[in-house]
Amino acid sequence: MDLFDFNDNEERAKPLAERMRASTLDGFVGQKHIVAEGSLLRRAISLDRLGSCIFWGPPGCGKTTLANVIAAQTNAAFIKLNAVSSGVADVKKAVEQARDNLKLYGKRTYLLLDECHRFSKTQSDSLLPAIEQGTILFIGSTTENPYASMTPAIVSRCRVFEFLPLTTEDVKEALKRALKDKRKGLGSYDTDVAEEAIAHIAVTANGDLRTAYNALELAVLTTPPDANGKITVTLADAEQSIQRKALSYNEDLYYDILSAFCKSLRGSDSNAALYYAMRLIEGGCDPLLVLRRLIAHSAEDVGMADPNALVVAVSALTAFKNMGYPEGLIPLTEAIIYVCEAEKSNSVIQAMNAARQDAVSNKDDDIPKYLRDNSFGSKEAKAESAKYLYPHEFGGWVEQQYLPDSLKNRVYYKPSDYGFEQEVKKTRKRKGKS
Repeated sequence: MDLFDFNDNEERAKPLAERMRASTLDGFVGQKHIVAEGSLLRRAISLDRLGSCIFWGPPGCGKTTLANVIAAQTNAAFIKLNAVSSGVADVKKAVEQARDNLKLYGKRTYLLLDECHRFSKTQSDSLLPAIEQGTILFIGSTTENPYASMTPAIVSRCRVFEFLPLTTEDVKEALKRALKDKRKGLGSYDTDVAEEAIAHIAVTANGDLRTAYNALELAVLTTPPDANGKITVTLADAEQSIQRKALSYNEDLYYDILSAFCKSLRGSDSNAALYYAMRLIEGGCDPLLVLRRLIAHSAEDVGMADPNALVVAVSALTAFKNMGYPEGLIPLTEAIIYVCEAEKSNSVIQAMNAARQDAVSNKDDDIPKYLRDNSFGSKEAKAESAKYLYPHEFGGWVEQQYLPDSLKNRVYYKPSDYGFEQEVKKTRKRKGKS
């Protein structure tokens, strides 16, 4: 064997997820909405004209892999840091190196910063001048919303690309590719992996390709070969490798049970909702899916009739994440009962739909002048601002137009006669509002 062959011991020791990282855009899995042929990002990468950007999305969806693809295809230098373990000194060293690359070799430098939302303001400030001056081309990778978790000055100088969870088909395709790949994948093993095993890993990974690769590799490496040396991976092996059993019902029945659960919540039948929830969970469904549906219905079907329903549902999600299974089922059960037994009103979703419709079809930017930000405006603009009526000077509410003229008579939220919304109606009537 060649001393520098790809399959050396050091390379083979890497996890499958690391070995299977794409090095070209053609090998990149998923995210067609941003890397499809002709897309802005793909053109920028192929022409080596990509500026500073932030990749935002859930774990295992390809953020770091795409950054590595850029590194492989660009003529620029590439520095990689992690915001958790890197400090201001590391940033300054990277900037100095980038400055030398530009001055001595005329070469640009990309700085890939993993977990960039963990950067403190001090760390961000140390990097900002280099981004502004073009010394550094910044690529941030984060699982958190950068608009909420990062320094605005950094975000405003970057183009943000949102990554979506990979689809089940994306993951299945990647797993099959890994099974065939003899250089980087598991193709050197004589394997027979059941289609249902691949499907189970792909579904259970929930869009996280790293998790799926790890489960597949574990299943292959821990399944003993038969007398002929063939490794046969069954559904049971896949269940053990990813630590979640397959659904004990087919896909059609799964959606039927989920639909029945949702409609039982809406119909205020806590007995039925609990039964269907437990059918889902005991059948292998992720309890977090049940909790997410519960949160949606607490706002959609209970809404302002009992705003505390949303608080209880979100608290149940937090409790389950902290407690795990099975203890987390207790707050989940409490939340299901609360949402079912609460007064019902769909006024929130009706208001949302009506407002969204106007936001799309009637984009009126003629905001009343006294509501505009006139901090740095002309004398006339500041005079208009002075016409704004500060509600707290009038006991908390004062008659005043907030919507543009074309929408001033719109009423999106119409409280029902149920639960807390009775109090909302009384308050609106006391204020003289419709």
